[in-house]
Amino acid sequence: MPRRATKRGAERTPLSGDVDVLICGASFAGLAVARELAGAGAEVLMIDRYEIGERQTSACGIPTDWLKALDLMGSFRQEFPELVVHTPHGTARYDLPFTFSTFDYPALCSLLDDQNDARFETAKVNGRTGNTVHTDRGDITAPLIVDGLGWRRMLAGDEGFQPPDAPLSRGLEVHPFGSSGDLEIWIDRRYVPAGYGWSFPADDEIRIGVGSFDPRFHVKGTTVLLAEDLGSEAVRYQGNWIPHQLRPATADGIFFAGDSAGHCLPLTAEGIRTALYFGIALGRELRAVVEQRSTRSRALARYHAFSAGHEWKYRAMLGAQRLVPRIPPRLLGPAVRAMGAKRFIDWSFGHYFDVANPAFALASPAPLPSRTKLRAVA
Repeated sequence: MPRRATKRGAERTPLSGDVDVLICGASFAGLAVARELAGAGAEVLMIDRYEIGERQTSACGIPTDWLKALDLMGSFRQEFPELVVHTPHGTARYDLPFTFSTFDYPALCSLLDDQNDARFETAKVNGRTGNTVHTDRGDITAPLIVDGLGWRRMLAGDEGFQPPDAPLSRGLEVHPFGSSGDLEIWIDRRYVPAGYGWSFPADDEIRIGVGSFDPRFHVKGTTVLLAEDLGSEAVRYQGNWIPHQLRPATADGIFFAGDSAGHCLPLTAEGIRTALYFGIALGRELRAVVEQRSTRSRALARYHAFSAGHEWKYRAMLGAQRLVPRIPPRLLGPAVRAMGAKRFIDWSFGHYFDVANPAFALASPAPLPSRTKLRAVA
C-alpha cells in the first residue's frame, strides 16, 4: 500500500485566498474534472486530505477501454476477457463483450494528474459557508466549487446521512501477494447474506474482498474466510463505505461528482468509471463557464439534468441488487448458469457498459501535452 505522504506539522503552512475553481477531492472524480479544465485559463485549485494517489479506495478494476480512452494504460496490471461467477450450487464462466482490467492506483492517479494544470494542496475540508470552503489550513473562496470528497457529501450544507441507516454498502478487502488468471465473484451466503465476494488479480497481488449491501453486516470475518478458502493471507486491509443510491448532483450552488453524488453503480458497486464519466461531464460544464460560453446557473442546471437523466438506470440496478439476495440458493446456481448464454451476456453487459461508455471521454478536448504544475513549496 502507498506510504502516507501528507504534510504534517510545520509543513502545513496557511492556505487561503480566491480561485476560479475549487475542486475538493483528488481521486477519480476530482482528477477527471481538473483534466477537462486544462488550458482553459482558469485558476484551479484542487485539495485533498491526502497526497494524490496516496490512499487506494477500491479493488481498482475498470473496463480496459476506459484506460485506453484516457491514456492511462501506464497503470495497467492485468486484463480479463471473462468473469467467473461462483454460487453454492455451481459455477459459470461469462465470456464478456469487453475486457476488464485491474490497475495500479498511485500510477493511474499520477497519470491522470499529469493531464491537468491545476494547483494541488493537501488540506482537510471542515465545511463551507456560502462560496467559502473552510479547511484546516485556512479558508478558500471560489465561485465554482466541486465536492468530490466521497459519500459524506461534506459540502452539501445539510445533515447528510450516516451508516447504518444510510443507503450504503460496506466493503473490505485484503491484498495478499500472489497471482491468478481469473476475475472471480462469489454470490454465496456463507460469505455475505446480501452482497458478494470477489478476487481481482493484479499481476503480483490478488485483491480479495467481501461487499455487503446491508451496512449492518460486518464483513471482516468473512473477508478473512474467503481469503483462507483461496489459500491466501488476510494482509494489507483496505475498506470503505460504498453508496448505492443516486443523489442530486447539485445543491446550494455546489457541484457533486463521484461518491458524493451517489454515482457508484448499485449491484456491482463499480464506481471508478462512473466517477470519471460524471467528472468529465462536470469538467466540460465548468470549462464552458470559465471560458464565458455559459454561466454558473446554467452549468448547475445542465449538470444536474445530465446526472438525473441516468436515474432510471440506477433504479433498475438497485432493483436487481434487492432481488438477488431473495433468490433461493438452490435456484441461484441454475439462474447464473442460464444467464451465461452469449446472447444474454452480450445484451446485459452491453447495456451495463453503456451506463458510462468510454466513448464519452474521447469527445473531450485533448489534455495539454506538457505543462509545469503549479504547486506551493512548503
